Amino acid sequence: IHVAIVVGGYDASRDVITLIKSVLFYRNHPLHFHFIADPSAQNILSKHFFTWQLHHVDISFYNLQSIKKEIAWIPNRHYSGIYGLMKLILITILPNSLKRVIVLDTDLTFNADIADLWYYFRYLTKDKILGLVENQSDWYLGKLWKNHTPWPALGRGFNTGVMLINLSKLRQNNWNYIWKEVTEKQLKTLTYTTLADQDIINAVIKSYPKLVYRLPCSWNIQLSDNTRSQTCYKKSSEIKIIHWNSPKKINVRNKHIQYFRNIYQTFIELDGNLLRRELIGCEKSNLKPTSVRTRNMHVQLKIVSNDNLCDPCYQFRVEAYISHRIHPYLLDYKYQPNDNYDVTLVTHLSIDRLQMLDGLAKHWTGPMSIALYVTDRDVPSIRSFIQHSNNLSNRKNIGYHIVYIQGDCYPVNKLRNIALDYITTDYVFLLDIDFLPSHNSYQYLRYYFDFLSLQHNFNKAALIVPAFETQRYRVNFPESKERLIALLNKQELFTFRYHLYTKAHSPTNYTKWQTANETYQVQWQENFEPYIVVTKNVARYDERFIGFGWNKVSHIMELHARGYRFLVLPNVFIIHMPHSPSRDITKFRSSKVYRSCLKRIKEEFKSELLKNFPHIKT
Repeated sequence: IHVAIVVGGYDASRDVITLIKSVLFYRNHPLHFHFIADPSAQNILSKHFFTWQLHHVDISFYNLQSIKKEIAWIPNRHYSGIYGLMKLILITILPNSLKRVIVLDTDLTFNADIADLWYYFRYLTKDKILGLVENQSDWYLGKLWKNHTPWPALGRGFNTGVMLINLSKLRQNNWNYIWKEVTEKQLKTLTYTTLADQDIINAVIKSYPKLVYRLPCSWNIQLSDNTRSQTCYKKSSEIKIIHWNSPKKINVRNKHIQYFRNIYQTFIELDGNLLRRELIGCEKSNLKPTSVRTRNMHVQLKIVSNDNLCDPCYQFRVEAYISHRIHPYLLDYKYQPNDNYDVTLVTHLSIDRLQMLDGLAKHWTGPMSIALYVTDRDVPSIRSFIQHSNNLSNRKNIGYHIVYIQGDCYPVNKLRNIALDYITTDYVFLLDIDFLPSHNSYQYLRYYFDFLSLQHNFNKAALIVPAFETQRYRVNFPESKERLIALLNKQELFTFRYHLYTKAHSPTNYTKWQTANETYQVQWQENFEPYIVVTKNVARYDERFIGFGWNKVSHIMELHARGYRFLVLPNVFIIHMPHSPSRDITKFRSSKVYRSCLKRIKEEFKSELLKNFPHIKT
C-alpha cells in the first residue's frame, strides 16, 4: 500500500508521526510512505524512521525545494502555504513506476485499517481517476457569509485531505496541462486560492465530473466549523478517518469533540516502540543498518547474544546497544552561527529534570542542543512547558531532540552523542542539566575563542569550566567570580563533590583558580571528570557506559589518550543545583551486581584504550 504525504517544517514533521502511529496501529499489510518534504522535515523524519526500525515499512523522500517553481506562481492564502499546493504535481514528483497512491494530509487520525481504504481502488474504473469524500461544509455553496465567492465546485465540492489517485490514468489524461489551464482561467476573476490545492482540484472536477469517484464520507470526517460531519456516522465503528481540517485543530466545535480528542490523544501518547511488530503472513524484514555506529552495535549485540545468558552482566550489556527511537528538532529551530567563535551548550535530561531547563535558558542565551529521554506520553507536557516558559517560549536557538525511553537504564552517553550530532557551531560546551553556568558565560566564551584563536591551537584543547555546588535549594547566584569566592569563604558554596569524590575535580586546582587571570594548564589524573568546552569534532562518548558511573571519566580519559591539553578558564564557572537522587544512582548504591558490571566494563574500556594508545598510562 503506497501512501504519499506532503510534509513541510517542524510542526508538520511532528504531526505526521501521530498520523502514522494511527495508520500502523490498524494496518495488516506492508506500507510504503512517500514523503514530499522540505530539508528540515526530511532531516527529522529520516532519522525518526531509521531509528524506529519498523517492519514491512519502506520510506522514500522527494525534495520539494527543486519543484516549488511549478506551483509558486499560484497566489494562495491558505495557512499551509506552498505546501498546500504540492498535491497538484504528484505525477511530476512520484516515480513513473508508481501506479496508485493514497494521498493524506498530516492532520488526520485513522480509526480503521488503511487496507480497507485501498480496497476502493477497484471502483476507480474507466474514467474514474480520483477517489474523494464530499466536502462536509457549505463552503463551495457560497452561503457562509455575504459576498463569499468560492472557487467553482460540483455541488458541495470535495475535500482533498484524503485522496485515492490512479497515477497511471492521471498521466495518460495529461493532468498537468488540465489543472494549469483551469487555474489560469479561474485566477482571472478569483485572483487567489483560499483552500490551496482543494480549490483547484474542485474546479477541475467541475469541468470534468467523470474524473471523481465518491468515497463514503466516513473515510474523511471533517471537523471544521460549520461542518455536517455528524451525518456520516451513527456509531463509532463507522468512523474511519478523523480530519482536523480547521485551523483550530482539536479546539474546533463539534458535538462529539471529546470522543474525537480521546482518539487523537491515544495516538499522541501511544508508545511507538509497540508498533515495531512483524506482520503475520509477511516475509521477515531485512533491516540493514547503514550508519557505522549502528552497524557496530549490531555486531556487538550478536556477540552479547551469543555470550553466556547466565552472565550477571548480560542485561547490563544489552541495554547499551538498544536502538532508541529518535525525533530530532521537536520544535522550530532557526539558528545559524555568524562566525567561527560560536559555542553550543550540549546537555541531556529526563522528564523529572524538565523544570531545570528554565533556569538554564535564563543563564545561557546562546544555542543549545538538548537530548530529552522521555516517553511518547511526556512529549505534550514538554511542549506545554516550553510554550508557557518566559525563558524558553521565544527561543529558536534550542534544538530539542526526543529520545524515546526503552530499557531500564538511562543511556547517558548515547544521549550526549545524540545532542552532539545536531551541532552547527564550531565549539561545544559539554554540561549536565543540573548545573547553571555563570551569567554572561556564553558571551565570555565567544570572546575567549575570538581572542585566543590567534595564540592557541584549540584543535586538541579542552577548556575546563570550574564546577561548584551548593547544599541549598535556594541560593543567590553569584554575579561575579569575586562574589563566588566570597560565598566559598562563607561556606555557602563548595567545590564540586569535595566531600564525596574529591579526585573527580581536584586536578582543576581551585586554589590557583581563585587568583588566576588567564588560562592555565593542568595535568590529567585518573578519575578526572571536569566539564569542558571543546571543538565540535571531539571524540564521542563510549555508549557502553549507561546509568551512573564512569560515563564522563571514560570520555576525559580518552581525550587524554588522544593528546588533548586541559586548560582551566579563569573567569567562568558552573554551580550544581541540588536535587533528589536519580534511579540509576540508587541502583549503583544498592546493587552489588550493578557495581560489579560497571567495573568490568570499565576494565574492558581501559584495556581497549591501552591497545589503541599504548603510550598512555591509565
